[in-house]
Amino acid sequence: MTADRLAARARARVRRPRRPRTEAVPLPGDGRPVAGGGPASGGRIRAWAELLRVPAVFTVPGDVLAGAAAAGGRPTRRTALAAGASLCLYEAGMALNDWADREEDAVARPHRPLPSGRVRPGAALAAAGALSAAGLALAACAGRRAFAVAVPLTATVWAYDLGLKHTPAGPAAMAAARSLDLLLGAAATAGTTRGALAPAAVLGSHTLAVTLVSRREAEGGSVAAPLAALAAASALTATLAGRRAGASAAAALGHRAGASATAPGAPTRALAAPGGAPAGVPAAPGVSTGAGTIVPGRPGGAPFVAVPGRRTGAAAPAVPAPAVPGAPTGASVVALLGRQAGAAFAAAAGRPTGAPAPAAPATDVVRVAPATDVVRVALAASYAVTFARPLAHAVLNPSPQLTQRAVGAGIRATIAVQSALMARAGAPGTGVLTAALAPVAARLARKVSTT
Repeated sequence: MTADRLAARARARVRRPRRPRTEAVPLPGDGRPVAGGGPASGGRIRAWAELLRVPAVFTVPGDVLAGAAAAGGRPTRRTALAAGASLCLYEAGMALNDWADREEDAVARPHRPLPSGRVRPGAALAAAGALSAAGLALAACAGRRAFAVAVPLTATVWAYDLGLKHTPAGPAAMAAARSLDLLLGAAATAGTTRGALAPAAVLGSHTLAVTLVSRREAEGGSVAAPLAALAAASALTATLAGRRAGASAAAALGHRAGASATAPGAPTRALAAPGGAPAGVPAAPGVSTGAGTIVPGRPGGAPFVAVPGRRTGAAAPAVPAPAVPGAPTGASVVALLGRQAGAAFAAAAGRPTGAPAPAAPATDVVRVAPATDVVRVALAASYAVTFARPLAHAVLNPSPQLTQRAVGAGIRATIAVQSALMARAGAPGTGVLTAALAPVAARLARKVSTT
């Protein structure tokens, strides 16, 4: 065998180098592998959607709208700017939350965007800073009072994520952030937060309950937090279904005065015979005069005359009542309302004052619940259904899965709280439109987690 043949055999035995194979790297939360060892553009979008918890974004605009309704104003351009500021600050808190918890999530939830390497920690921190600056800028455009609320709101978000979250003050800080978010809408729309303090307390109480449950969502095992949240949800449902204090006081005043209870839109009916109050009896609210029926005026002012035939609640020029020397006005009218009306009725009927009144004949008035009451009660019931049932499951079986499910339901139930507060403030239409965001958030939550 020649040397050439031996050399040829040696060359034939040498293996050609294999081409490097592309390894498929699975993305957490995504069933499709991505070739090349890195996430594709779609994977990056999904990673940021998980980081910012996109389904929870639908719970944000209702804060501002509920604040605007509580302040007695309609949404304006400043309300829209405040909603944009609220969205930016909320997402800033989400990005900052994952940046602050990146080491803890590496152990408890390694599938999160930062521990899995799909989003760099520096990028998350930069996003939190940029979104915070954008939120403050939008709040400044919404007005000086709105900016004055946005500054402590931003400080609360950063303080919670960077230090207060794992302290006993953490749930209270989160509740304060939600309450300030509602006050932001009131300040931007009406320039004041006075009328929105009570609704802000209701929204903050719901947020406090959800936050207490979320503190044990990773490990579960706690029955106390879901049980306390269930009791709070029951109390909040009763509050949301009830009327505002002002409406209840007005109803009680009308009952004591003996005024006819008519549904909104019903014609005003006279309470005395057509000749007005008899001579010698001061004109009392609720007593018919020649011009119409006297009704109470504003505190400190004189009563006014309601023109017969005009529907209740319709815009009508206020006609001052006939001046009566020595007639009580303001707060004294309220105090003497029942006594004066009773004296007028007694004189008109020809019986002595203080004699028992004859039995009133049956009337054909049928009380119909206003549409606002129906919407308010329905929205309160939707809140109970959305949040109470998952909480009951977490109480019976406090596993991490059921606890996380209760937390997610509590976040989505925020929309029902906001909607019920709007209806309670006299804006049922806005409340219904806001409630329509809940199914959208629930559908997105099946693809991207809210916790």
